[in-house]
Amino acid sequence: MSVQADDPLEPFYFEHEEQEICGKLVPPITDSFQEDYPTVVDRFFTRYYYFKGDAPYQVLYHSNRICLICLAPEHPALAQGISSVNFDIGNVDRSQNVVKGKGKKGGMILQAESTLALLTTANGATYKVPSCIRGKLVEVNTAIVEEPKLLEQLPEGAGYFAILLPKIENCDAIKASLLTQEQYEERLKTKNDGLPQIESTEDHTQNKNKEVLA
Repeated sequence: MSVQADDPLEPFYFEHEEQEICGKLVPPITDSFQEDYPTVVDRFFTRYYYFKGDAPYQVLYHSNRICLICLAPEHPALAQGISSVNFDIGNVDRSQNVVKGKGKKGGMILQAESTLALLTTANGATYKVPSCIRGKLVEVNTAIVEEPKLLEQLPEGAGYFAILLPKIENCDAIKASLLTQEQYEERLKTKNDGLPQIESTEDHTQNKNKEVLA
């Protein structure tokens, strides 16, 4: 008969100790646990989306302008399995980006269509991950180079490729060039229904730029 091993985490489990303040019992902290409490992304970020071909990417736009560039949940690479991520895109290594001071001086200036990283899947497919927005490269997430599977395992927002900082005067135009959550879901529905698709975000951005230049 096998004996179940002791749980090594048992000493760390929460155990309520009865306390009384001003003659009233203090309820356990677990009583206030809220399963549907908004996530960090829900509370502090706005979700936007960018398409490069049929591959969707997510831009998490913080209230302080910081943008996290991620894979959208429906990106085909997540279903195929991710085998590697490389910030050396051939002519430049994004991981060598250096910024200094509060003004983040010295960072690379990227365009929406600039290649941010190269992602390879288990079946050998390679995706050129776009920057998605125009802005200054503040930081790349080197952890996903060492452990690419983090992109599949981490919660929303944690498995990001890079942090970009757009200029204040460009923010409205950048938001207008991306898809909102509602527009993104509508595009996915259109694709699943087999209906003609709207232009890609990349084409949409280029058309917007042409309008500005006209």
